[in-house]
Amino acid sequence: VLKNYSETVSIARDYYNGNDADNFYYRIWGGEDIHVGIYSEPGESVRQASQRTVERMVSKLNREIVPGTRVLDIGSGYGGVARYLAKMFGCNVTALNLSEVENRRHRQMNEEQGVADLIEVIDGSFEDLPFPEANFDVVWSQDAICHSDNRRRVVQEVVRVLDAGGQFVFTDILQADDCPDGVLQPILDRIHLTSLGSPSFYRSACEAAGLHEVSFQELTHCLIEHYERIAKEMANHSDSLHESVSGIFIENMLKGLGHWVEGGKKGYLVWGIFVYEK
Repeated sequence: VLKNYSETVSIARDYYNGNDADNFYYRIWGGEDIHVGIYSEPGESVRQASQRTVERMVSKLNREIVPGTRVLDIGSGYGGVARYLAKMFGCNVTALNLSEVENRRHRQMNEEQGVADLIEVIDGSFEDLPFPEANFDVVWSQDAICHSDNRRRVVQEVVRVLDAGGQFVFTDILQADDCPDGVLQPILDRIHLTSLGSPSFYRSACEAAGLHEVSFQELTHCLIEHYERIAKEMANHSDSLHESVSGIFIENMLKGLGHWVEGGKKGYLVWGIFVYEK
């Protein structure tokens, strides 16, 4: 199966399967999620802020999640979203993610938190979803589709597996529609990409695939705040971090966080919550 992954997806898989990345994200990002948080108070934990993003996304859906709702989370990381939805609404969640290392942690936490019967964790790429057509009521994704260089294909796959009336709710790290050429190169180099999506890209790709936009809430200030917060967490846990994560990884991460923050402050990056309906 793995040889069918695109080069970009394979690079992301190798990165997230790495020991350094796993130890870093698990310890610094709150242990449940690996996405941008929404902060309401200065001293708030990364975990609290990350869960608030999930809650905000639920509130954006204009359909109710109930025990029978079929949810697919693509790029599911450690499974915080799946566990939240399963506990909160008793719904079934299919969680697809390309890192087998993260997926092992995910399954273990599902067992520990008593929701393993509601969540199926699948190793795979969202460029080629291993599901039949019209199989889900909600497709969910947080800050993951940026890791594909074929995002139009990802959107088409989402639409294929969504049932009629189903909703696609997602966040992604975007470049601004008016972003000058070349300024994001340090960010793209850091995450081994040739481009980022933009709001206008997603609008055209979703519309072309047969979706209509329900809402978009632009929250770029959260992206800036979140990456500043992650850098602060790294400083606060510097000693224990160096015990489990290599110095070069830490150095590159701090450099990368600086680029994200700068890109956000200069208006080159956009982050927010999209909801589309089939």
